[in-house]
Amino acid sequence: MTDVIFREAVRADLPAVIALLADDVLGKARDFTEVDAAYEQAFADIDADPRNHLVVAEAAGELVGCFQITYIPGLGRHGAERSLIESVRVRSDRRGQGLGREMMTWAIDRARERGCALVQLTTDKSRSDAHRFYRNLGFVASHEGMKLAL
Repeated sequence: MTDVIFREAVRADLPAVIALLADDVLGKARDFTEVDAAYEQAFADIDADPRNHLVVAEAAGELVGCFQITYIPGLGRHGAERSLIESVRVRSDRRGQGLGREMMTWAIDRARERGCALVQLTTDKSRSDAHRFYRNLGFVASHEGMKLAL
């Protein structure tokens, strides 16, 4: 995948990013395909926060993947910072070609360079392929995650 570059998303990327989020079995039910005020505000908030990074994977001028990294300070683990990776998506025509692994390796390397004590993520219980993918990268299902929809 040497043709892929990773960079911070810019506002002009927003339509392609939300299309990636919606191009997914679960995303179809919870994301839209049109940029609206909520997406605009979320992008502005992420962009303004130095601990949040919306990263895109670009190949030949087209977005082929995205993910968000949030760096979380904490007192646990002797004041260690952790990296949270969310909203990982690979464009459907690029799946199964190693791009997801390359994206995750890039994100893990940034966390390591930053001095994070761990990298964490959540993945829906229905995503068995994703679970296998993350296990193959060395992630361990060490905790039971819970969410409360508001």
